Formats: sequence, structure tokens, C-alpha cells
Amino acid sequence: MDKKALRGKKKAMYEALVSQLGIVTAAVNQVGINRRTHYLWLDKDENYKMWVTELPELALDFAENALFKLMKDRNTAAVIFYLKTKGKGRGYIERVEHDNKHSGKLDVNNFKFVIDNGDNQTIKETAPGTTNTK
Repeated sequence: MDKKALRGKKKAMYEALVSQLGIVTAAVNQVGINRRTHYLWLDKDENYKMWVTELPELALDFAENALFKLMKDRNTAAVIFYLKTKGKGRGYIERVEHDNKHSGKLDVNNFKFVIDNGDNQTIKETAPGTTNTK
């Protein structure tokens, strides 16, 4: 294959990777090349490698854009997900604290849930068959 045709194939592969959000199998099938060819290009061609290594950021941008659209549509699950991952500094966290100081063994039937709402913390202790709030 001459250099111009090879550049064209690489460009087609890059565009296929973009349209397939970096999924190699789908992209090679779309272009009609072997997976090994793609990985050989990655290994041998620094420019191709530079293009392709930026693709995960593109896929992440796509996912974030979809998440923001869901949040704008007031999708509760999307809002909760965003707050749990990006709002930790404002107290939007969930954690489970385990107290196994006494026996040295973790008792899965007796533990505390700490709900951190910023300045206020609610501690719920659970034991077999009970639910108490402190």
C-alpha cells in the first residue's frame, strides 16, 4: 500500500474510532482492517498514537455531556450520581463506618451508618432485628 493510501486508512480508522467512542473492534470492522494492523500502527506511528491516545478523553466528554443533559431534564438518579461524585466537598457523601474495636472481628449484624449532611451528622446503629437513631 502506498503512503497516501496508508494515511487514508489511518485517517479512516481514527474517524471510525471517534464515531465508535474508541471501541477498537467496532472501528476495525467499520474500516475493514485487522485489529493487529491498528496495534501495529499504534506501535510504529507516533502521530497515529497521539491521535488515538486522546480518544478516551473524547468518550469521557461524551458521557459527561449525556449526564449533564439528564441533569437538566431533572433526572433524579443523574443528579444524585453527580452529587455523590463531585459534591463530596459540600457534604454529599455516603459512608459506612464499621466498629470492630472490641472483638477484633467484624460483626456484619451490628454496625453504624453515618449520614454526613455538612454540619449535622445522623448516626444510625443497627443490630439484629433493631434500628435505632442517635
